[in-house]
Amino acid sequence: MQHLKRWLTAIILGPLVLWILIEGNQVLLAVLVTIVAVAAVDEYLRIVFRHDDKPVPNVLKLLSYAVSLVLVLAACRGSWQISFLALALNLLALSIFVLAQFPSNPRVFDTIAKQLLGIVYIPVSLSLLIFLKELDGGRLWIIWLLIVIFVNDTGAFYTGTFLGRHKLAPNISPNKTIEGSMGGILASMVVGFIFSRLFFGDFNLALLTLPCSLMMAVAGQIGDLFESAMKRASDVKDSGRILPGHGGMLDRIDGLLLAIPVLYVYLVFVI
Repeated sequence: MQHLKRWLTAIILGPLVLWILIEGNQVLLAVLVTIVAVAAVDEYLRIVFRHDDKPVPNVLKLLSYAVSLVLVLAACRGSWQISFLALALNLLALSIFVLAQFPSNPRVFDTIAKQLLGIVYIPVSLSLLIFLKELDGGRLWIIWLLIVIFVNDTGAFYTGTFLGRHKLAPNISPNKTIEGSMGGILASMVVGFIFSRLFFGDFNLALLTLPCSLMMAVAGQIGDLFESAMKRASDVKDSGRILPGHGGMLDRIDGLLLAIPVLYVYLVFVI
């Protein structure tokens, strides 16, 4: 039943995301990225503050949502300057928060460190999707990215299920295996090569995507393990329940968050 829910969710949401990428304008993509970023940030804050004596401070929630929105808007304008300004103002607001809390709250620096990590981890990475779209063939590259990461997850899961023998990270995710990891990476490279050939019609370009697929698959699996470690530290099974069969938004995009910067850097500096 869990696998059925997982596939049904993908079948329903997949076409919607593809339509926005292919037919939608920048506003629709920005709205989609903002919704995903805010939902993921909200889940992240609930996870990392789960064992704290007090709930997540509302001021940090609102600040995180606002910075996520500004980062997406800055990407829509193609402005790195506004992005850096948003991060600088976030740091300034956190500094004021520290001054207001110290010394009555000696753990205030732990609190703001968690917020800073969340901003860099989620909305900064997701905002790169907007910058990606503005590159030559950007829409197709984003679709290619989604395909490679989806195949990485699926290939790792089924290879690990049927062939897995050796644990990859037993203290973090006991069900993941080295065989599953290798299967996911191999599947990503093969499918990435095929789809880059189909999308761009250039054999040499398809060859150049092989190292990128490899690095993205590795980054995606690291991202998956990173989120698993974060949830395990907080005794949480799923980041949320917004996506049936997948858990929370963060559960669905954990691999993407580290793969997006890899693709962006590769396209800008290699391809």
